[in-house]
Amino acid sequence: MQMLSQIVFAAILAAGIWLFAGKVRFIRRNILLGRDVDLSDNPAARWKQMLWVAMGQSKMAKRPVAAFFHLFVYLGFVLINIEVLEILIDGLLGTHRAFAPFLGGVYDIAIGFFEILAFLVLVACVVFLARRYVAKVPRLNSRDLVGWPVKDATIILVVEIVLMAALLKMNAAEQILVSRGEMVAHGSFPISQYLVPMMDGFSTGTLHFAERAAWWFHFIGILVFLNYVPYSKHWHIIMSFPNVYYSSLKPKGELNNISSITTEVNLMMDPNAQPPEGYEPPVGFGARDVQDLSWKNLMDAYTCTECGRCSSVCPANITGKLLSPRKIMMNTRDRLEEVGYGMDQAMKAGELKADENGVMPRFEDGKDLHNYTSAEELWACTTCNACAEACPVNINPVDIIVQMRQYLVMEKSAAPGELNNMFTNMENNGAPWQFNQMDKANWAMNSEG
Repeated sequence: MQMLSQIVFAAILAAGIWLFAGKVRFIRRNILLGRDVDLSDNPAARWKQMLWVAMGQSKMAKRPVAAFFHLFVYLGFVLINIEVLEILIDGLLGTHRAFAPFLGGVYDIAIGFFEILAFLVLVACVVFLARRYVAKVPRLNSRDLVGWPVKDATIILVVEIVLMAALLKMNAAEQILVSRGEMVAHGSFPISQYLVPMMDGFSTGTLHFAERAAWWFHFIGILVFLNYVPYSKHWHIIMSFPNVYYSSLKPKGELNNISSITTEVNLMMDPNAQPPEGYEPPVGFGARDVQDLSWKNLMDAYTCTECGRCSSVCPANITGKLLSPRKIMMNTRDRLEEVGYGMDQAMKAGELKADENGVMPRFEDGKDLHNYTSAEELWACTTCNACAEACPVNINPVDIIVQMRQYLVMEKSAAPGELNNMFTNMENNGAPWQFNQMDKANWAMNSEG
């Protein structure tokens, strides 16, 4: 019977890891659909940034209540996984609390700490549900969170509550079995001891079943959670660390010049100029679809926590305009997922194949990123970078907005009237204002008079 249990455990574990690895490969491939950008500079500063922002949760502190309870969930995710490792060893080897004989009294302290942490995670999740459904925090109930995003957040919080409750129930049943001489005592149980009176009247057989059922439920629940997370906004649990590491070290608001435009202008202005070696004329400008964005932009989209801190500080959003930086990131991720699944279907049907160099052609389905985000939203942005400053994992929606604007202006000639007037003045007068270059200094002369 024990051998059968180990085989079933190994089979379930292998299936869970295989499914998870497949989704991870899908996400990685999708991110690499973006254009290449070199972000390997200054590794020391990048490690410092990751340790301070991602691991240290430094930007969470700007909202103390959320930061306080999020810390419990964060520590729970990191530290309770040590107990998950023990569950994996027990399941594969048929042992029970495999670490106990090696750690002695330290093990008792560790289990007690994990119980307290599990309880705090449970409390934090209840608080987060209350903030969403009772207190109705505005950024968690705005118009861009209709439908699935709300359900997704609720599912994760409920699952975490159930998993923590199962862990405490398992420990409570074990304590009673120990008191009846059915199991060897291991660990200390400062929280689950209060569940013992509720279960003390159960028969020994029922307690054995309850302890094993809670153990298996916790294990399978973790695998289900693991495979759900990549489909959820909670994928930031994994993505936040590399995303912060690769986030820009430049000052916020510093825009990147499009080198191809500079080269084209130089070639036009100087008839004797020669193109750089290996230079190929650009096929387009700005971002029409997700493949035109950089891989870091696409990583940003997969890292978004949908917390709404960006939108809550956005001056355009605050004043009632259509723009929501959070929605920009959600739209980018949704479109990227659509492109990824479309590519897979086209490859299976033989409609999309790599060339002789192994390079996949661009996927086209008659839609693009602008089908998800309107021009009104894009032009409402003031590029103030308040959203990038507020994001706890260093996501930059402005970079995507600017690239989409570049496409509208340079490819579609679809700039707002005010900008078109400025462009005309720049072309004719060398300045944004509607007067001749020879008259530029007249204001100074008039002011002196």
